[in-house]
Amino acid sequence: MSERIALGFCNNVDYEIVWNAEVLEELIASYEISADELGLPGEIGSERDLVISILSFMMTSGGGERFVSNSVIIERFAARFEKKITLGGTSVRAAIAMRVLGYTAALHLITMNSHVRRLLPRDCPYVCSNPRDSTYPHLIVQFGADSRLRASDIDIRAKQPNRLIYHCNAARISMNLNEDFADLITEAKVLLISGFNAVQSEQLLADRLVSLKRILKRLPGDAAVFMEDGAYYDRSYRQLIFRELGPRIDVFSMNEDELQVHLDRAVDLHDVQKITCALADLSRLVPAAAIVVHTRRWALAYGDDANRYAAALKAGVTMATTRFRYGDDFTMANYREIEGREANAEDAQFADIINAAGGDSIVCLPVAAVEQENGTTIGLGDAFVGGFLPALAHASDFS
Repeated sequence: MSERIALGFCNNVDYEIVWNAEVLEELIASYEISADELGLPGEIGSERDLVISILSFMMTSGGGERFVSNSVIIERFAARFEKKITLGGTSVRAAIAMRVLGYTAALHLITMNSHVRRLLPRDCPYVCSNPRDSTYPHLIVQFGADSRLRASDIDIRAKQPNRLIYHCNAARISMNLNEDFADLITEAKVLLISGFNAVQSEQLLADRLVSLKRILKRLPGDAAVFMEDGAYYDRSYRQLIFRELGPRIDVFSMNEDELQVHLDRAVDLHDVQKITCALADLSRLVPAAAIVVHTRRWALAYGDDANRYAAALKAGVTMATTRFRYGDDFTMANYREIEGREANAEDAQFADIINAAGGDSIVCLPVAAVEQENGTTIGLGDAFVGGFLPALAHASDFS
């Protein structure tokens, strides 16, 4: 059985905790955390380190993904909060989102358990690279706009909503591939590559890329390969991926946090000149035919004949905004309602100006305006992919 849309290469279980300022403030006090300790620790080896990391992200209203030394830390912290158990991983969240629109996809999984069996779309064919059941939970922390923490000498208020991901996932670190996935992609129009960012060995990553290239040989030559970026354990590993896969990557996609990591600088999302310079710099770092950047304000494609991605960008930002507004249980009616909304004036003006300046090499669409301080922030990039890929699969360029 082959599908038009193929999604790889990992999945996991998420613990989405319910934000509770009182619990966090008690932890700040009990661990005697002070404001001068805030910063982003390289290693998270204790619950205390985890709390410091959350505070440090919240201080800048930034989002990100960090490795934790032991899953016991995650289990202990999550047990202090109400939580919802969901499925994570770009490929699986994208599959769940696009299923609402009526699309199915072939999936490559790396872990299987009762949660996966219960929550995975039942009509999506899949292979799994792990012969035994396993669960390596990811901790998802979401704070809303104006969320505030006050304890000791700490007084932090978030300026915008964002999400944080913490994990110690042995399956993602090893990233075993099941090459039987090749049998599910022989008629695919698009293939998603994601999930290699947690690998902690360069040699292991090189071996996995050899296996991936064997899988890609079964992909039709006219299929589009879409790679979603992530927070890499070692940033230099991206270069290995680019060397091995660069010629085959049609679209390389990232969010605003990843954009700034690539460039090692902050970028004003409403400064046309700075974004244009950022895209030019990215093009020298990323050997893909097109670069896609999706943010909370707008999404754009950069490359030759960028306008061919306009419909996919529209579907992507609509899906992500629908998930932000309505959460996991959104409907087709919710999607259509968001699809018809206008953007706010500042975002629309930015898109108009950069489109005019970029000519055929840039197409930018503003995000629909949604007045909501505490929307769902986890999985928005995944939802963007879940909207973008079906539109790309059915575009005339790849049909």
